Amino acid sequence: MKYIQKGFEPQKLTEWKSLANDNWQPEYGLMGGKLKTIVKKSLTREQGCLCCYCERRLDLNDSHIEHFNPQSNDEVDPLDYSNMLCSCQNRLKKGEPRHCGNLKDDWFDSELLISPFDPECENKFSFMADGKIKSRKLNDAATDTTIKELGLDIPKLNDLRKKIIEPFIDETLDEDEFKIFVTQYLKPDSDGFLCEFYMTIKSLFGA
Repeated sequence: MKYIQKGFEPQKLTEWKSLANDNWQPEYGLMGGKLKTIVKKSLTREQGCLCCYCERRLDLNDSHIEHFNPQSNDEVDPLDYSNMLCSCQNRLKKGEPRHCGNLKDDWFDSELLISPFDPECENKFSFMADGKIKSRKLNDAATDTTIKELGLDIPKLNDLRKKIIEPFIDETLDEDEFKIFVTQYLKPDSDGFLCEFYMTIKSLFGA
């Protein structure tokens, strides 16, 4: 899980909320598709185009706006941008396993859910060459629970991480080539987008 530094909400969202009056109040369910797309694109940029939980590359057509503290919580303002993320998976294909925000759904526990808004989230997880993920520390209930509730250790994600890792354990690479390979992989592109499973590669091979 990569730390996500929140920015300001999109101007269009601010303007839409400012239309509130005695006869009309903005609600999340009233947001049109165009405004939701603007918000989703803003979240995507903040996240380097990676899912807020598993770090797969985001697809605007197969992702959703995720409320970290769910809307079902009466104390949550569904229009609070600081609580919004972008998670992979929108409409599930037949047989596709649920994970990340789709699996998390309305579950929330401030003590047991690792937050991508917390810079320390990057130090909570450990990765193995076979793509598996686990808590970096033994008996870490919060990290163990987060992995389980978000499905971060399902075979699908383990296999995807393994495929990303494999080129980095190519024994034909010399030390200099390996360093360049890692550096280039962890470097944002011209749009600020990051490569998939960024923290997996950084944790295993980064300086």
